[in-house]
Amino acid sequence: MASGKQSPRQKMINLMYLVFIAMMALNMSKEVLTAFGQMNEDLEESNTTTSQRNEMAMAGLATKAEEQPAKYEELKAKAEQISSLSDNLYNTIGSLKEELLSDFEAEEKTNYESMDRADKLDNLFFASGRVTPRGEEFVAAIDNYRNEVLAILGDGFPQIRSEIAKDFSTEEVTNNENVTKPWLMYNYQGFPLIASLTKLTQIQSDVRTTENDILSAMLEGQLQSDVSLTNYQAIVVPDKTAFFSGENFKGKVVLGRVDPTLKFENVTINGNDVESTQAGQVMLDFPAGNVGEKEINGELQFKEGDSIVRIPIKSSYAVIPKPNSAVISADKMNVLYRGVQNPMTISIPGVGSISAQAPGLSSAGGAGNYVMNVTNLQAREVAINVSGKLPGGETVSDSKTFRIKDIPTPVGTVRGEDGTVKMQRNSLEISTISADLPDFDFNLNLNVSGFSFKVPGQPTIRVNGSKLDNNAKAALRRAGRGETVQIFDIQASIAGNSSYKLKKVAPVIVELTN
Repeated sequence: MASGKQSPRQKMINLMYLVFIAMMALNMSKEVLTAFGQMNEDLEESNTTTSQRNEMAMAGLATKAEEQPAKYEELKAKAEQISSLSDNLYNTIGSLKEELLSDFEAEEKTNYESMDRADKLDNLFFASGRVTPRGEEFVAAIDNYRNEVLAILGDGFPQIRSEIAKDFSTEEVTNNENVTKPWLMYNYQGFPLIASLTKLTQIQSDVRTTENDILSAMLEGQLQSDVSLTNYQAIVVPDKTAFFSGENFKGKVVLGRVDPTLKFENVTINGNDVESTQAGQVMLDFPAGNVGEKEINGELQFKEGDSIVRIPIKSSYAVIPKPNSAVISADKMNVLYRGVQNPMTISIPGVGSISAQAPGLSSAGGAGNYVMNVTNLQAREVAINVSGKLPGGETVSDSKTFRIKDIPTPVGTVRGEDGTVKMQRNSLEISTISADLPDFDFNLNLNVSGFSFKVPGQPTIRVNGSKLDNNAKAALRRAGRGETVQIFDIQASIAGNSSYKLKKVAPVIVELTN
């Protein structure tokens, strides 16, 4: 435009044209900054509204859990976990936004045209072309939120799981020029401050929306189950689990949730119509039959709207002869373990009240429920003696011997994996070192209080707690790709029973993939 032989007038026109284009670009830039600011304000308002809606949903769920704990307590526990994770990430991002705006006066925080520089966030997250520890901490917070929420959801809610994986993904991104960049650099490096603030507010919005979607899905699923009678199952409830030959079977048939307003149109049991019905249940009284297994088949019919709903009845009961021996069973096979409360079921068929005796045996409340603590027994076996009286006054007794074992050897785990684990360096830095009892019949929580950390060519580091400390992280950063680090001498104890001495925890080996 300014090349070749041109008159002074033409040169002046060209110069003015360039200035005009620059001014248009400047004005457009200011308008874009203002647009980002307005978008950020809208998102903030929406987040406030969604947060209030989530609080109301949690309050409603708490009320339902108080009224019907068996149905809603587990749901409430999961919702509280998700709410806590959401609050942590939401507040973490909120603190970051306050830090980025700390240099602005109150009236400047709405002057979005002045937020055109990128140096404040760039200096915080990036240095020498790499992500700073502060940036890694921010990405780790998002990763932790995504992984923890997905773990709570389990295999349920596939659509919500897919949205969470997408909305909170921190995988590398390939731009339009086919260049792959870390997620943090692609989204935040070099952008105007107001643009980055808006992106952070968008993540907060995703957090609150995710929380709301999960709460809604949980409640909707439970409510659908409540109102749909076709999801219920007919249950035969006998007065006792077995009957003697010559007795009448006595019991009742009920739905899983008895509705006192429910009126049956017709009830058939073993081919015969039953007239003895009460609100929401059917009373049964017929000969039990000879010794052996007996079937109960039938159908419940009731009106739902304009149609007749039919629920099949299918159950069985046993008719047994008078007992002459006790039935003793350990809920965890015929082995008792030291260090735990072993649940026991002890009964004599046809006998309501029994006496059971053994070292460490105590009642757990309820008919036939006991617990056995053999921690202090040195013997390899223990006998349980049981006696009781039949209705006619005859005494029956029996005894059974159980083996006594120690809790098996725990294994160290990282990210729930034991043995040799392949993982990235940054993942190991934030991972929790745990101990597990694979294939053990009891669900014991093991607390890790310390471990040794060894990087090839470097001194062994002793770590207190269940995560790598700064010394261990520093040693880890000096390890090469493909090297293996060892986590051994893991100190673990049973949660709530630290007095029991566990066997030495097996080490875990981590092969670094980057």
